[in-house]
Parts: sequence; structure tokens; C-alpha cells
Amino acid sequence: MGNQKLYKGSLQTIILRLLEENDKMYGYEITQKVKELTKGELEITEGALYPALHKLEADGLLDVEVAKVGNRLRKYYKLTEQGTKETVNRLEEMKEFLKTMEILVNPKFSLE
Repeated sequence: MGNQKLYKGSLQTIILRLLEENDKMYGYEITQKVKELTKGELEITEGALYPALHKLEADGLLDVEVAKVGNRLRKYYKLTEQGTKETVNRLEEMKEFLKTMEILVNPKFSLE
């Protein structure tokens, strides 16, 4: 997609949704899943991803679990109970936003 800025405000919601579906994921895994799901249209950079993950963690929506993989430590992110509830709220807000945007960018004219 030409304008990555359109996605920026949705990044936290995207992360929450992926974690809702996948239980726990690590950062690189999140970036690759988004790339896969969008057929390469959206690529999340580390510079955008990690601040979003840290904000969600600071807000109490994510827990971090560290596991040793080979010779490295890997941080896995998973939803807290509060994060699960917030995901439902944010997805509902996103659906409403998308409906409103559809009306604005593709108005349906009627003769009423």
C-alpha cells in the first residue's frame, strides 16, 4: 500500500487481533503474519511495532513471557484478561470507523 500512514492509527488494534487469534507471538512473527495476511501490502517496521507493543504492555493489555530459543532470549507477547476485553472494544470501534469511512468515500445516492 502506498500510504503506510493510514495503518499507523490501527497498529495497536492489529496487534491485539493477532494475539487474540494466536495466543502468543513474538515481534518478528507479528510482522511476518501481517505481511502474509495482507499479501505484502502492509509491512510493519520494527520502529513502529516495538513502541506499540511496549505501549500495550504499559497499559496492562499485554503480558511478556521470555523464553530461550537456541542461544537467544525471545519475548513472547500475549493478551492479559484486560487486553482480551479491550480487543473486543477496539474491534467494534474499528468496524464502526470502517462503516463511516465507506459512507464517506463511496456514498450511495438515493432518490428518497
